[in-house]
Amino acid sequence: MAGGVDEIVRYTYRLRPGTQAQRSLSQEWGRCRFLWNEAVHQQKAGNKPTLAKLGKLLTELRGKNAWMREGSQVAQQATLRTYAQALQHSYTVKGRGRPTYKTKKRAFPSLEYSTRGFSIRDGRLRLPKGVSIPVVWSRELPSEPTSVRVYQDSLGHWYASFVVRREAKPTPETEGRIGIDWGVSTTATTTDENYDLPYMGHRRRCAAELAKAQRKMSRRHRTGRKQSNGYQRARRQAAKLHKKAARQTTHDSRVWAKKITDNHHLIAIEDFKPAFLARSTMARKAADAAIGAAKRELVTRAARAGRKVVLVTPAYTTMTCSECFARAKQPLELEERTFRCQTCGHTAGRDRNAARVILAVAERGHTSVEDIRHVHPPSGDVVDAA
Repeated sequence: MAGGVDEIVRYTYRLRPGTQAQRSLSQEWGRCRFLWNEAVHQQKAGNKPTLAKLGKLLTELRGKNAWMREGSQVAQQATLRTYAQALQHSYTVKGRGRPTYKTKKRAFPSLEYSTRGFSIRDGRLRLPKGVSIPVVWSRELPSEPTSVRVYQDSLGHWYASFVVRREAKPTPETEGRIGIDWGVSTTATTTDENYDLPYMGHRRRCAAELAKAQRKMSRRHRTGRKQSNGYQRARRQAAKLHKKAARQTTHDSRVWAKKITDNHHLIAIEDFKPAFLARSTMARKAADAAIGAAKRELVTRAARAGRKVVLVTPAYTTMTCSECFARAKQPLELEERTFRCQTCGHTAGRDRNAARVILAVAERGHTSVEDIRHVHPPSGDVVDAA
């Protein structure tokens, strides 16, 4: 990637809202959630809501309801714009479901503001209707933000995610090539063992503490009644342990993805869909490994660095020899961890052999593994800055 080119990224900071600010944000989220659900209702009724129709809907609702007029029109317009984009995406992407209702219990607050809806003064984020929130500035913004997303996570913490432009750092030139096969015992097995991503087991290490918090939740749960403060404390403790393990896994994935992209120009990745693992005996370990998150992080970072990324279908990669490309007559059972070729006698680890086959498919495209998809770097995509 050449120097002097700007990239659009997100910089996220922790917010410290007071009681009044939290109440205002929750009320604003209630209006935006009502607006989103109304748009979903229109779509389910058979009226395909275009952006123009959604704008008329907003005007009508604000005209009839004083409660809607008390909120920020900027945040409400952004909600409808996000809904229209999600609906359009569902029409263009195969298998993508339509936007659904946002319930009060399951949907976490998320508000979008454009430049005319927020400002930064004296180290505080100022939102419409006099809402002022202190920001924990862990690093400086590289430029003036063009928009901000204010959201709350499962722990009740508030964050502000600013969209900014920054100068893209040139990536080092390299001719390295690598193939990557996903797994559970080892999250990512590559053609070079020095670049493997081992299974760290962060959630497994806190399993005892997590089980204790979950047992406490179970004892304090009230059926059919409002939950006590003790139950809420136990729930937050369990959520905090989940969040800690997830953050550790994300950090490991980012460090590994940077190491891969800095040293390889061609990156061949198994186009693995880990959803089926949720219904297997490996569900807990697979969820802890976060294969899908590691894959997204690698693809995104490689695209930003201008690397060539090839997604290869996983069909027959385990059954194909990486030396002579002969295919085994029978698929390997899951407990068989060593691949032995009956044609040339080549022996290698099951996952290592599959990684070499994936790389060979990306380089040549003429083995018995058929489907190949090339992914080019996206232009203008907004990604989290790491």
